[in-house]
Amino acid sequence: MHRRRSRRSAAVLGLAATLGVTACSAGATGAATPLATGRISLTYLQKQGDQGYFTAEAAGARAKAAELGIDLKVVDLGTDARRAVNEVKDAAAGQRSGVIAVLPDPAAGPDVVEAAKAGKLPLLTSDDQVCATDPDPSACRSGDLVPRIGFNGTQLGAALGQRAADEYRKAGWSQADTRIVSLWKFDVTVCTDRINAAKDAFIGGAGASIQKLDVLTDNTVEGARAQLATVLGEQRGIRHWIVWGCNDENVQGGVTALQQAGVTPDNTIGIGLGAYLACKDWQTGAPTGMRAALFINGRDVGARAVQTMYDHLRHGKPLPAEVAVAPVMVDAATWQKSGLSCT
Repeated sequence: MHRRRSRRSAAVLGLAATLGVTACSAGATGAATPLATGRISLTYLQKQGDQGYFTAEAAGARAKAAELGIDLKVVDLGTDARRAVNEVKDAAAGQRSGVIAVLPDPAAGPDVVEAAKAGKLPLLTSDDQVCATDPDPSACRSGDLVPRIGFNGTQLGAALGQRAADEYRKAGWSQADTRIVSLWKFDVTVCTDRINAAKDAFIGGAGASIQKLDVLTDNTVEGARAQLATVLGEQRGIRHWIVWGCNDENVQGGVTALQQAGVTPDNTIGIGLGAYLACKDWQTGAPTGMRAALFINGRDVGARAVQTMYDHLRHGKPLPAEVAVAPVMVDAATWQKSGLSCT
């Protein structure tokens, strides 16, 4: 274990040295040194490429790449985190200029960093946090987190909790017959950050401490629906439900499970995260327990990730530790004006 840790630490130092060439050159000459002078070629590793948010992210990345004259290869990893390591090695063998990655599981982070370092490839992540030295980003020292373009998990969760609190106050429900359901994949750090922040914001905004049920899912609609369905049978006498989760899939699955259990939309407050599934409910005009959703523009994240890597390679700008993309809360009355494309 110690030897493996040492190799990973060495990988981090090597990667930091690669990315730090820019800063040293800038300090010595007063101008940043480009790391690439010919045509730039990037590999964008994505997870769950069939999910609405990630589809939009890939579209934004492709559009920005076309604008900048970049050769962009988008690879859908699905849910196979181990494949990311092989794809980074392939990018190095193909002499790509850099890699942007969204890992299906952050536990693969140290090995992905090691592969990027070995291939002398600058590495940037989008969306989820990845640690260079530890499979658990929550246990990572700040200096070992891979540069990231995405969103702040605490900010997202706080927005979910605050909107849920607003809806709860308007509904006038009692604490005794209300439950909060939090649905997420427990080992995904950014999900846990969102859930914890949602709880804190709700308590502060609603002035109520309602019993909360934490339900482990695989972050899919069907996974969330099935897991919550098994829990609902144990909750007798509960009339009102508040649902939030790590993404729209969790909330959609939760709302569906409640509906199938006979809970009416007016007794459900679902606050989605992503809005790409929530908007489909709103399109129908039928009553739904999905009251609102936080819209994160995937196109913006993908485009900004490509632009950031381009600026690093072409202009020698250091990769930023984190760039957060601001979300927007939308609902049935406002989503169409937000720029959200509901497909």
